[in-house]
Amino acid sequence: MRRIHRLHLPEPTQQAIDQKQADADAKQVSGVLNVDAEWKASRQSQPIKNVLGVLQKMAGNRQRCMYCGDSHGNDIEHFWPKKQYPSRMFRWPNLLLCCTECGRFKGQKFPLGNGDPLLVDPTSEDPWQFLDFDPTTGNIVARFDLAANDWTVKGTKTVEVLHLNCREAFAAANQHTHRRLKALVEEALQLPNIDATTLIAKLREADDHGLMGWCFSGTGQYIEPFARLRQVHPEVWQACLQALI
Repeated sequence: MRRIHRLHLPEPTQQAIDQKQADADAKQVSGVLNVDAEWKASRQSQPIKNVLGVLQKMAGNRQRCMYCGDSHGNDIEHFWPKKQYPSRMFRWPNLLLCCTECGRFKGQKFPLGNGDPLLVDPTSEDPWQFLDFDPTTGNIVARFDLAANDWTVKGTKTVEVLHLNCREAFAAANQHTHRRLKALVEEALQLPNIDATTLIAKLREADDHGLMGWCFSGTGQYIEPFARLRQVHPEVWQACLQALI
């Protein structure tokens, strides 16, 4: 899972979905809102098609699912499920790009703690503060919080709901990406001088599954060869970190 930076919608699109939400809210108050029918009727409208286009742009050239980062994102996902939370059905901050498998796993599951989501929203927080990558298995697992002396609750629930630790093809793809990133850093460390711009470009091209975040801001920074890059070339390291912001 990679950190996704949410873009602004074009003003006409934003106004259009705000109006759709206002209409849905009015129907909800009147007791006549059918959430599935409302969304289905709007799904092929131009404003929602525009929303999908912006989400695809946010997801990058490969348009990967914003949850797993592996499969192609093919539809709009409601982070807060629209059936339980119809007041968020057309709210821009609630809309993500999701693959079929993650959508099926998540469904209507949405664990809360003190009223706050216990799933990672990659458009509002750094996933690697809650998640970890296991290079041995290729699985995404919960990150261990040393201060709390326990696994992060948000990481645990996200892994559980999306099955991030038991998807064989997903794990194999993660391992492949990790090997590529590791090889690029090892190759750079053999050079007398490292051009940060060139290295970042190569890493981004190789990062099919959003593991740069784990390598440079997650626990991967303490593992070779990333730990050595951080120690020997701190200026290059900082440039890589800046590239993730």
